[in-house]
Amino acid sequence: MSQIRSLNRVILVGRVGRNPEITYLPSNNRELAKFSMATNEGYYDQSRVWKDTQEWHNITAWGNLAQKIEKNVAKGDLILVEGKIKTRKWKDQSGQERKSVEIEANNMVVLEKKRDAAQPTAQPSAPADPEALDAFPPAANPTAPFEESPDSEGITYGEGDTEDPF
Repeated sequence: MSQIRSLNRVILVGRVGRNPEITYLPSNNRELAKFSMATNEGYYDQSRVWKDTQEWHNITAWGNLAQKIEKNVAKGDLILVEGKIKTRKWKDQSGQERKSVEIEANNMVVLEKKRDAAQPTAQPSAPADPEALDAFPPAANPTAPFEESPDSEGITYGEGDTEDPF
C-alpha cells in the first residue's frame, strides 16, 4: 500500500455573505473573485433543545469561474461550491506571521437567487412560520442523533463479531 493517495476536496452549500470582490491580475492575465459564504447546521444539545450553528468560509475563484461568479452571484444567493482547502501564510505590516484558510473553488452552481424586494412573489397557499422555513422539522422522537438505542445490543457487525469494528 505504498501508493496511497490523499484527497483535498470540499463541497459546501450555503448563502453568499457579501458581494464578490473581483480583481484583475495583469501579472498572470487572470481574474480573481473573493467572497464569504455561510453554512448553517444544527444539533440537539443535552437538554434536547435544537441549537443552530453557523460557519463562515472565505471563497476564492480564478479565471473563467471568477467571471461566472462576477456575472451571476450576489449577497444572499444560495450556492453550491466545490473546491479545495488552501492555507496561506504571510507577514503583516508589523512583521507578525499571519495565516488564513480559504476554499479555492473549481466549480460553482447557483441554487437560488435572493429574492429582490421590488419583485412580486407568489403568495403561499397557507401562511408559513418564517422562523420554520430554514429550520429542520422537529424530530418525531427527540433523541440525540447517534445515541445508542436500548435494542442495539446483539447487533452483528461481521462474521460473528459483536463489537463495532470502528
